[in-house]
Amino acid sequence: MNIFLIVAGSLSALAALMHLGCIYFGAPWYRFFGAGEQMAKLAEQGSNKPALITSGIVLMLCIWSAYAFSAAGLIIKLPLLKTALILISLIYTARGVAGFFLINNPMGRSSEFWIWSSVICLSFGLVHFIGLKQQWSSL
Repeated sequence: MNIFLIVAGSLSALAALMHLGCIYFGAPWYRFFGAGEQMAKLAEQGSNKPALITSGIVLMLCIWSAYAFSAAGLIIKLPLLKTALILISLIYTARGVAGFFLINNPMGRSSEFWIWSSVICLSFGLVHFIGLKQQWSSL
């Protein structure tokens, strides 16, 4: 078992739970987590759009969590494990880097949102990369 991949899977699962919280608790959570005023207003108006978008993110994060847990040896070996983990690590890292370029042009979100979310995504990417490197030969 690889502790870095267990942590990686747990982080993705935690992120999925936080996104579920946004769906359940609505506009205040969308605002708190920086989803933007438009998403919060849509949630207040009873639109399904925020929940549908957020559900897609939840599904993706759950799949990513399963792949990390699979590579760690906690669950069955999933198909395309190496490829999936490389892509997951790259996506987290790319999202983290990209956010720093959006600080001055926040697109409806605060600069703080981009800073914090970028640091979080870079951290998630790093944990995935370390775990992947350590497990590479056994995947």
